[in-house]
Amino acid sequence: MQEIFQRIEEKYILNRYQKEKLLELIKDHLKDDEYGPSTVCNIYYDNKNKDLVRTSMDKPFYKEKVRLRSYNIPNKESIAFLEIKKKYDGIVYKRRIANSLCDIEKHIEVGEKINSNNQIVNEIDYCFSYYKLQPSLFLSYDRVAYYDKDDSSFRLTFDTNITARDYDLDLSKGIYGKKYCDTNTFIMEIKCAGGLPFWFLRALQEVKAYPGSFSKYGNVYEANYMKKNLAF
Repeated sequence: MQEIFQRIEEKYILNRYQKEKLLELIKDHLKDDEYGPSTVCNIYYDNKNKDLVRTSMDKPFYKEKVRLRSYNIPNKESIAFLEIKKKYDGIVYKRRIANSLCDIEKHIEVGEKINSNNQIVNEIDYCFSYYKLQPSLFLSYDRVAYYDKDDSSFRLTFDTNITARDYDLDLSKGIYGKKYCDTNTFIMEIKCAGGLPFWFLRALQEVKAYPGSFSKYGNVYEANYMKKNLAF
């Protein structure tokens, strides 16, 4: 299971027509993700002042975030991922550990030793200590994902039905909270090791899709705490 990622990521906001038209144009180049459609569940960590998300919203040269993630609603024995994600000069670096949700929670809460990559564990532990992190937000969304048939480093995801809450911050409690995205709006994310293929650039141009700089966590924070309209 991959633990370290280094890639370029771009995000776009599409309506349903743009999404379906784009997929029709590029379908011959894509294959479905092996796990099929899923609901991605996250607990984002921050400190009491929300410094990580507030810094991210300023679009700095360097930023980072820490989250606990599962695919679909887990029980305590399900595999979950504790991740640190950094962006530096446009390049995304992600490191993660995978273990049971129960074991990861025990490690976070009481420092119980966890069986995983020690270097990544130490890096994540340092962030928890340095920023004084605590659970900040539950955020979930429905996702479908695709890969380029000829280049597995090119991945395309569509997220919709964003739901978030700042209470009951436990992945195993299920999906409920406030809706932040209707089912006709999709956040498309492109993840690749290098430049985008020409066939994809041509399709983007045809459906008039343009990249934007935004964050699901950041937009929910702005909607709740700064009373701004969402960017998606």
